[in-house]
Amino acid sequence: MLIDSERKLTNAEGLPNRPWFKHQLYAPGFYTGYGVKTVPAVRESIELKKWKEADEAIIVVASVLQDEAALISSAAAKLTAATAH
Repeated sequence: MLIDSERKLTNAEGLPNRPWFKHQLYAPGFYTGYGVKTVPAVRESIELKKWKEADEAIIVVASVLQDEAALISSAAAKLTAATAH
């Protein structure tokens, strides 16, 4: 489950203009070189004033975060069940 938790933060389509970067919470910046950008699709769209792209990226990031939250809840339930015995 721990390995799966990191995978939940990715999207098969990748980032705009960089489909090879799948992670939605951090990646090298599109126009800043190797410096890390947090929530890159949203952040870079806002910085470039591409509001439609920002709106679309927010939906994608929200989805991966919801998937992550569901996995964490499942893991917590399993840990609780395992310690209840």
